[in-house]
Amino acid sequence: MKKIHPQAFNPIDKEEKELMESLEHDEWLPVENASGEKAKAIAAARISLKKDKRINLRLSQKDYQQIQIKAVQEGIPYQTLIASIIHKYLQGSLSPRP
Repeated sequence: MKKIHPQAFNPIDKEEKELMESLEHDEWLPVENASGEKAKAIAAARISLKKDKRINLRLSQKDYQQIQIKAVQEGIPYQTLIASIIHKYLQGSLSPRP
């Protein structure tokens, strides 16, 4: 396995660092029935990412226009961008600027 350049990616915690090191030392083995395991992972992802709630949201005209511009720059629908921002904020990976 190709070693990851130390500055290319900094692990976020001890567990992630240990996982990266185990990958670099070829400590992982392929699973039996990889296609079945992949199908289970895809099904789990679909369930967890299922968008089944609809909300109405009022924005200022300026914010609405800016979010549409950002969405075009990212190449995604503006609703997807809004959902992504909310998700990242709730997961703690997006925080307000100081």
